[in-house]
Amino acid sequence: MTKYYLHHPIYSMLLVFIFFTSCNAQNKVQPQQIVSKPKAITGEQPKIVKTQGTDQYSNVHCALQDKVGNFWFGTTGEGVYRYDGKSFINFTKKDGLSSNYVYSVLEDKAGSIWFGTKAGLCRYDGKAITGVSISVANRVNSPGVWCMLQDKTGELWFCTGDGVFLYNGKSFTRFLDNNGIINKDGLNLKQVSSMMEDKTGNIWFTTWFEGVCRYDGKSIISFKPNGEVWFATIFEDKSGSIWIGRRSNGVCRYNGKTFTNSFTSTETFNSCCVQAIAEDKWGNIWFGTEFSNLGTRENFGGVWCYNPPTSLTPSINTFSNFTMKDGLSNNGVFCILQDKSGNLWFGTRGMGLCRYDGKAFTSFSE
Repeated sequence: MTKYYLHHPIYSMLLVFIFFTSCNAQNKVQPQQIVSKPKAITGEQPKIVKTQGTDQYSNVHCALQDKVGNFWFGTTGEGVYRYDGKSFINFTKKDGLSSNYVYSVLEDKAGSIWFGTKAGLCRYDGKAITGVSISVANRVNSPGVWCMLQDKTGELWFCTGDGVFLYNGKSFTRFLDNNGIINKDGLNLKQVSSMMEDKTGNIWFTTWFEGVCRYDGKSIISFKPNGEVWFATIFEDKSGSIWIGRRSNGVCRYNGKTFTNSFTSTETFNSCCVQAIAEDKWGNIWFGTEFSNLGTRENFGGVWCYNPPTSLTPSINTFSNFTMKDGLSNNGVFCILQDKSGNLWFGTRGMGLCRYDGKAFTSFSE
């Protein structure tokens, strides 16, 4: 296994001197790199093996397959796992992560892997993990980074407990500090749970307490479907419909004009919090859920598959539920990823990870 070392004098200096400098009078600064000495990462394993002593409520929270085919799975308490198709390697704080609680993972266009953690932002360049301080107006911002996005222009967006920040490759700016943005609803975007860019270039945010927000390049507005203000996730399918996961009422769908409640006749689904949404290459929409009452999580929740009607099969409209009885690791599902081969991966509560090939589930958890 490859090990990484820093020359001792440089390492000592980095531990002593951490600084940042202002770029200009527009509250932009160069990102600060906080480098931890990389040690040998945990040995390769055929499955996810817990090393940090987390309990049954920890989960595999986010997932990514990078350009070269490696998988990255962020967890709440066990750091990050990288899977090359044969074995897993575990990265934790001792390898440079700011925290072992990893809420989001992103690969940028240059191939760097970014990790949004409970204690700030990190970046992996293929050799080492370094902390990156989000700094604006001579102030270091280091709350949790809940979600991330790279838009069509290449700019990176980071949602934190101190608001949304933009990074252009050189410096950070606070999104809502731009006086040119029309913000009639007085939004602060400090509790954003997920984010996406739609086909027309609008940036969408789901939030706690501020509803579903949309930025069209000029103004930002808030929608509150059904009078609700707390939403978990958002996703745009190939047809352009936008699906929004609700806290405990299933999903609603936006067609560009109105929001409608979906699957109103499915009582069990509508009692769930929808935490992840994905579309497979066949057009099926998948929903990762957890039942609102955790005391009965063994019997409800799980992953749901919606097979929408098409012009070729207008009468086919099926909605199926998969749970632990079908082989799912746990009925609390936090992330969904379709790999390049068409398999679906589900990250669940209890540090569960499993793969579905269309016929059966395979577990990748100890």
